Amino acid sequence: MAEQSTGQALPVAQVREYLTGLQARITQALEQVEGEGGARFLSDAWSKGPGERLQGDGITRIMEGGRVFERAGCGFSHVRGPQLPPSATQHRPELAGAPFEAMGVSLVFHPRNPFVPTVHMNVRMIAAGSGAAGSGAAGQPGNEPTCWFGGGMDLTPVYGFEEDAQHFHRVCRDALAPFGDTLYPRFKTWCDEYFRLKHRNEQRGIGGIFFDDFSELGQARSFDMLRSVGDAFLESYLPIVERRQAMDYGQQQVDFQRYRRGRYVEFNLVWDRGTHFGLQSGGRTESILLSMPPHASWSYQREDAPGTPERALLEQFLVPRDWL
Repeated sequence: MAEQSTGQALPVAQVREYLTGLQARITQALEQVEGEGGARFLSDAWSKGPGERLQGDGITRIMEGGRVFERAGCGFSHVRGPQLPPSATQHRPELAGAPFEAMGVSLVFHPRNPFVPTVHMNVRMIAAGSGAAGSGAAGQPGNEPTCWFGGGMDLTPVYGFEEDAQHFHRVCRDALAPFGDTLYPRFKTWCDEYFRLKHRNEQRGIGGIFFDDFSELGQARSFDMLRSVGDAFLESYLPIVERRQAMDYGQQQVDFQRYRRGRYVEFNLVWDRGTHFGLQSGGRTESILLSMPPHASWSYQREDAPGTPERALLEQFLVPRDWL
């Protein structure tokens, strides 16, 4: 982890305005994909006040039973607490137990058609240290806490297509290119290492980019990079949805989709730091678990036959690769 560059702290209001706008743009775009008469997002605003472990507010937007998306969750949260949870301080032990302020947008979309991949994206900022737990403290001169950014996006296909994986990684690379040639290969490797079911020795999907504890460009430029990642999401995903959403499928493909979704659930509950952060800090459980699929299944020692698309997923796609 590089040392944080010095400079004026970002106003919290500026980060919040970007994140709430991003959530609105993404959910509106998905409603357009659903089309006339399709599903729409339910908007669930929530708040936590005095007497609770966390204080703050957020908007959980959830769409279920859609023509294209069986379940799609996109949440914004902005919370403050007196003590940073262990999941956020493993790389910053000097901040263990410090007051903190965190905000971000996180989404997971589970399509109905098994040939359309599941996707995850998250962008967030965390501020910790003196003044971080007060409203707007991260933007007050002379009272700047340590701030860092995290996030990324990754693609989890049920049936693999080289064209889709290449497109997704190309957009990720281009989003990071203005900030340095080394960021994409570094964040791509980080994503491969992070989104891995260690207990099964298996990748969750075909990866993408992932970064955490990031502030090395200085706060303003690091925030610019975060925005570039967030702004690239729709370009990375919607063309894939358009290519695959009308493909024919049957019960065999649905059964395999639910089997692979079981792996998704395993990763989120066992390994995901974002899930652990939310639960450890006393966050809103319904919002934290919006990433869960509506249906999932498990099979005992399932073995797909060689030469089948199901076997190809494991052998050709769920392995770290240079997709470019």
